[in-house]
Amino acid sequence: MPKRKRQQHAPQAHKAYKQRLVLLYLVIALCFSLLAGGLAYRQLLQTESYLAAEERQNYRRILKPGPRGNIYDRNGELLVGNRPYFSATVYLNELRPEFRREFIRVLNRRREQGLTPDRFALAIEARRNVVQRYQNQINRILDRNDVVEPRRIERHFSQNLLLPYPLLLDISAEDYARLIEQLPIDSPVQVTADTARYYPHGSAAAHALGYVSDSQELPVGDLPGEGLLTFRFDGKVGRTGLEARFNEHLQGVTGGEIWSVDPGGFQHERIVFEQPKRGQDLVTTLDIRLQRAAEQAFGDYLGAAVAIEISSGEVLAMVSKPDYDLNDLTPFIPHTVDARIREEGGWLNRAIQGLYPPGSTFKLITTSAGLRRGLIEQSTEIYCPGYFRVGRRTFRCHNRSGHGHENLIEAIRDSCNVFYYDRGLAMGVQAIADEARRFGLHEPTGIELPNETRRMIVPDPAWKANRFYGESWFDGDTANLSIGQGFLLITPLQMAVMTASYARGVTGITPTVVRDQAGNPGSRRNQRAIEAIGITDEQLAWIHTGMIEAGRTGTARRASSPNFIAAGKTGTAQIRRDGRPATLAWYVGFAPADDPQIAVAILIEGVIGDGAIGGGGATAAPIARTIFEQWIGNSDIELSQR
Repeated sequence: MPKRKRQQHAPQAHKAYKQRLVLLYLVIALCFSLLAGGLAYRQLLQTESYLAAEERQNYRRILKPGPRGNIYDRNGELLVGNRPYFSATVYLNELRPEFRREFIRVLNRRREQGLTPDRFALAIEARRNVVQRYQNQINRILDRNDVVEPRRIERHFSQNLLLPYPLLLDISAEDYARLIEQLPIDSPVQVTADTARYYPHGSAAAHALGYVSDSQELPVGDLPGEGLLTFRFDGKVGRTGLEARFNEHLQGVTGGEIWSVDPGGFQHERIVFEQPKRGQDLVTTLDIRLQRAAEQAFGDYLGAAVAIEISSGEVLAMVSKPDYDLNDLTPFIPHTVDARIREEGGWLNRAIQGLYPPGSTFKLITTSAGLRRGLIEQSTEIYCPGYFRVGRRTFRCHNRSGHGHENLIEAIRDSCNVFYYDRGLAMGVQAIADEARRFGLHEPTGIELPNETRRMIVPDPAWKANRFYGESWFDGDTANLSIGQGFLLITPLQMAVMTASYARGVTGITPTVVRDQAGNPGSRRNQRAIEAIGITDEQLAWIHTGMIEAGRTGTARRASSPNFIAAGKTGTAQIRRDGRPATLAWYVGFAPADDPQIAVAILIEGVIGDGAIGGGGATAAPIARTIFEQWIGNSDIELSQR
């Protein structure tokens, strides 16, 4: 019986064994399928990501900016260029064997002294010692005593390993020659050449041209290797003036290299190289001889001057004082230079950012406002006793004894305040404010320079109520506005444009400071619509005649010369600055009076008790004469080299 039972159960046991074996095979097959699927997924579908990871680990990209384009004046004179910029550098990559030997030497010394060495600190010391040896080579040749900072080396080692480490920057031509001659042939020290901005005329047109500073935000374009670890040489970006406004135009095309590296990140082989390219040039409307003549005539005065070609709106010269030598700001701005310029107030471009009451030069606006409304004629005559009563207030004329009876032309010639007090009150504030806005004195001019102020003020009752919480407008406010004082604030550039408008008989002139490659002015920005000035030719001739008489025998006569008469208008305004009374001297005008070519506006700032100045006729008009003479071609002025 037992034997029979074993025979009966044997087939069932064998069957169960086979089932377990099949299950095992299925599990194994499933595992192989998962493995094969994973391998296929890795090799077929994730190939690109693995290749990218390999590239990121094995390749590095280096970006180098192209030189910036040049800037020229209207006659092709170089205003901004590039100069060679030499540096003494070493590639830390080439010093690895010396780093290892120095590390071992320093380590053995510590052990001999019985000290427990910090291997990380010893590596820093070793690298510093090696680099200092090559710094000492330079020190011996140039009689210097520069010391390498360990922190700078480590920062460079960890962040910019593939870039040259600078030992000495901006080497002079003399020192460059000595290094090339005396450095050992086997020295890893290299004297490398780069470019830095160069300004051949120093401080001339400093605010208009602007300056650059270092930046690593380089335009990469179509360079390969976007996903690679990238090292960048410092590029230059415009910060002010034309350098900033046309930064993309002037910016060079970035070049690049791609290197294969070893596991330590050191260079092994260059795979890709693209040469940097120089940026595009820029042609300005400035005339550098006129610019330098204006600045030389300005002397030590503070203020601004703008000269505009009447027919085109081209800015021929733009002066802002105090200024600075642009070469002091390149290749970087030292803290001492920045502090000095800041203390002097030199960063402000007074021509487009300075806001001032225009004084009696604004009487031209009051004149055309009255002519437009029939409240002023050539024969209009006002008696000036030297003062004018507005309610209980007395408003003085600058001639305290009075001008007597003055008609329009005489009032412009003599700059009679009483004439304009009377006519200003007759026409009302809104007529004057509307006329100022017709000439664009309430808004920026649109010149192609960054940071032109938008805070100019052409006041009226609505403005005052909003500014001073509902305060009413008074007749005294109108009297002040009629002679260019009170709340009114204008820039010198706006006054130059206004003067060109009266000379040409139109409004809507948009000043420009650049030309396109074909030499066309103002093609880079939107121009305002040119419109007729809005008074008759005869009425405009009355204004011109008054300005000519001012330039012949009146307050603006010092702007004329024996060779030409300049049609002009002077002004003096009083403000308070830093708690002290300050005098502003103005001149606006155009020349020659019988064939207007050039319009100027000049502002001089003075502080009573600290460099007091006279009126516009005494201080600003002679500067205008220098500008007119230089432009017209009758100047025998020898311009000093800067």
